[in-house]
Amino acid sequence: MKARNDLILNGIAINHLTFAETVEKIIELARQQQSQLIVTPNADHIVRLADDAAFREVYAKAALRVADGMPLIWASRWLKNPLPERVTGADLLPALCEQAAKNGLSVYLLGAPPGVAQQAAEILQKRYAALSVVGTYSPPLGFEKNQEEIEKIIRQINAVKPHILFVGLGSPKQEFWMAKYQSQLHVGVMLGIGAAIAFAAGTEKRAPRWMQRVGLEWLFRWGQDPKRLTKRYWGDLRFFYLVWQEKRRG
Repeated sequence: MKARNDLILNGIAINHLTFAETVEKIIELARQQQSQLIVTPNADHIVRLADDAAFREVYAKAALRVADGMPLIWASRWLKNPLPERVTGADLLPALCEQAAKNGLSVYLLGAPPGVAQQAAEILQKRYAALSVVGTYSPPLGFEKNQEEIEKIIRQINAVKPHILFVGLGSPKQEFWMAKYQSQLHVGVMLGIGAAIAFAAGTEKRAPRWMQRVGLEWLFRWGQDPKRLTKRYWGDLRFFYLVWQEKRRG
């Protein structure tokens, strides 16, 4: 989906939407049952998109691209096309479940460690009494290289045809998986939500609200997993150079 005032960053159009508008549009797309793909770009995605043609193809398939990450909000302000606010996968999961319950739409949770997706489903159903969770599945490590496992997952999802498929496999695995099997999945919309399933289940802690507001959620996450995230965050510094290049292009 491309609007006149989309933010263009590194050749990618990021939709100029508030959180509430994003939820409304996703619910609208979910009703159509056309297997639409939603992506939530952050600084790491923008850096990856600079060099990864396959990842750019994933983004080209997306119906919506909404900013997950304060660096994108800051960049949009500097580029004189300010995005209204962050729209994170972690926040979209509960908000969309609430609206799905109100609108009679079904959801499916794919991802997280064994048992976590089911735990998240039970918590969400208690919070939103009318919510229809038609399935959950936590695939084994390396499943994306096992064609039999992939076919089993697709069969399970297609048997229930959820309006919203939440995919929490980590990035970029979740984006590549959704794009590769988009044409085979009988769903309304699908979106990658990273660790949001674990957040909903309470098995992982999210940064305090004040850290989210001032753009320090990355620091909280780094403190929880410095070994994995140090290299990633160091590479993500290139994001600021890419923004500067965009500024020069005017």
